[in-house]
Amino acid sequence: MPESNNYFCYKIKLAPMLFEICAANIQSALAAEAAGAHRIELCSALDTGGLTPSPALIRHVVQALNIPVHVLIRPREGHFCYNAEELEILCDDIRFCREAGVRGVVIGALTPDGKPDLRALEALRKAAEDLDCTFHRAIDVAADPFAVMDAVIGLGFHRILSSGQAPSALEGRFLLQKMTDYAAGRIVVMPGAGISPTNIAEIAHVTGAKEFHFSGRKWVEEIAGRVLPGLEPGYYVSQADTIRQVMFSLD
Repeated sequence: MPESNNYFCYKIKLAPMLFEICAANIQSALAAEAAGAHRIELCSALDTGGLTPSPALIRHVVQALNIPVHVLIRPREGHFCYNAEELEILCDDIRFCREAGVRGVVIGALTPDGKPDLRALEALRKAAEDLDCTFHRAIDVAADPFAVMDAVIGLGFHRILSSGQAPSALEGRFLLQKMTDYAAGRIVVMPGAGISPTNIAEIAHVTGAKEFHFSGRKWVEEIAGRVLPGLEPGYYVSQADTIRQVMFSLD
């Protein structure tokens, strides 16, 4: 093994990592806890970038899990520019999550020109009160990710989820490194998107990140009932074995 890799492994052992699993159903949430993950981000409709899950799913997952549950707050697919009605929906969803016992929310808002929407972010942060707040991957379409970082640090956000403005965290690892350096301990930069057992070590090595976000999901087909014409007879579920493989890749 090259000397640089030996040094990297030594650094990893000195710096424990935190793993957040993106879970889109109860099966995935339970698999994440069984695998030893530290936290989940609960959402729905992952193929659209993720949407707010149903109140019943939120309540059930909070009751079923011992690890912290963070919830994605996003009212629809598409861009991250929200009008007054959508902003009120976002705030209501946050208030519901707080009352349901959720530990954190994953939120974000931009202006049409890709700048942080300070008015919306202030409203969202106020609704969250003492909840842990993560700024989601809206930062990956921001005109200046460092300007977003300054804004959310000033508002008391705890972390930023990002792929480094690339399709995957591996491809965006060098920007993620710059973001981590810029954060300088003021906020956590958490890589996410496409993280797997084969690339997490490289992402960790380049970025210096200590928290990682991935789904560990696989396609599952069950012959339990009929589906609508044109739709697939299955769905994605996070797998405990896959999650462990990613985590143990840094051991």
